[in-house]
Amino acid sequence: MSDPSDGCADPRTAVTEAEVEALVRGICFKTGPPRRLGVEVEWLVHELRDPRLPVSPERLEAVYASLRTVPLRSALTVEPGGQLELSSPPAASLMECVGTVSADLDAVRAVLRRDGLAIVGLGHDPWHTPRRFLRAPRYDAMEACLDRTGPAGRAMMCTSASVQVCLDAGYEEPGPLGHVRRWWLAHQLGAVLVAAFANSPIAGGRPTGWLSTRQLRWAQIGTGRAGGPVLDADPRGAWARHVLDSPVMCVRRDDGPWHVPDGLTFREWTRSPRPPTRDDLDYHATTLFPPVRPRGHLELRMIDAQPGDDGWIVPLAVAAALFDDPEAAETAYRAVKPLAERAHGMPAPHNPLWRDAARVGLADPELREVAAACFAAALRALPRLGATTEVVDAVGAYRDRHVARGRCPADDSLDELRAAARGAHPLPQRTHGKDTPS
Repeated sequence: MSDPSDGCADPRTAVTEAEVEALVRGICFKTGPPRRLGVEVEWLVHELRDPRLPVSPERLEAVYASLRTVPLRSALTVEPGGQLELSSPPAASLMECVGTVSADLDAVRAVLRRDGLAIVGLGHDPWHTPRRFLRAPRYDAMEACLDRTGPAGRAMMCTSASVQVCLDAGYEEPGPLGHVRRWWLAHQLGAVLVAAFANSPIAGGRPTGWLSTRQLRWAQIGTGRAGGPVLDADPRGAWARHVLDSPVMCVRRDDGPWHVPDGLTFREWTRSPRPPTRDDLDYHATTLFPPVRPRGHLELRMIDAQPGDDGWIVPLAVAAALFDDPEAAETAYRAVKPLAERAHGMPAPHNPLWRDAARVGLADPELREVAAACFAAALRALPRLGATTEVVDAVGAYRDRHVARGRCPADDSLDELRAAARGAHPLPQRTHGKDTPS
């Protein structure tokens, strides 16, 4: 959230409630022409020979030490449960983004393969219970904070993975690419993306009853930590109020465990005898996990990790087309407009629309119809964005295999689980590599 150009005083200086609101309003939506695109791809790491076998922390530490020596253009980080994440640099085009991350993933897979490991595209680990890999004050505090709402927090931290698409906030002026329209569209279209790309129907080896168990876990964490603001015509103001009224996850300390307050909002902290600093505000913003997070740009956080080596490209391409091509953005806006009534004015992901999307996916007739319209618009737009034939064909194949049939990857996983139960084949191998049953 920090911006060296904002002219703010020493970040260690205490901030008032009014200063917090001004800072958030000024930093979290940087408007202008949509020119940059990014993606953050998370993966579960499993044994190459059998994904049901756990990987020891020692092996993970060793392979991550090797990966840190590999020259990559994307930033490589590790999530609390040992999940691997690649975050692309901002790209000037869809194909630049795809090319950068694809090359980096090839390098990462080669290192993992030498150690008998593989990355697996699933939104939620279907086999293993949550297990912390990283030990750091931030994650100790996060675990203590999230434990207050139940076990969902540990599952989110340690057994989930996603494809996060990062888009410019858009123009200041109204229109299909204006920042107010894009903010609203992200929250309505987000439910469609949840449904179309749901890929986490299993936990503990059994169906959970939800096609996106990952999205279920986020909803179970609660609105203060994982919810978004109520939408209105002023995204900056809505987000500033949300930041102020969300609970503080932790108060950092130089020595000893970090303090984890119970129920203290950031607004209340600014009114206390020891008010927060600008650094505290920046840190607080990183502990909020709404499905759409403004960080100068818009971060779409609702898409499950996808199966196959290149499965992540399809949601990236679809989102880029529907947000950055003016014609496709207008089509998507008109398509999702009727869905807004199902949200009942409640914030995502805790409203009925998002719950239906995570639970039944495109079996919902209205979500299926909207997804079909949006995929058709994306396919028309992708050549205008310079997408290669391979990318367009991948989106078209996904549309034909899943969207047109009211299905998503979670349905494939459930079919495989049922077939394995009948003895048709021993293991769901689809997640190891290309999206083809073994």
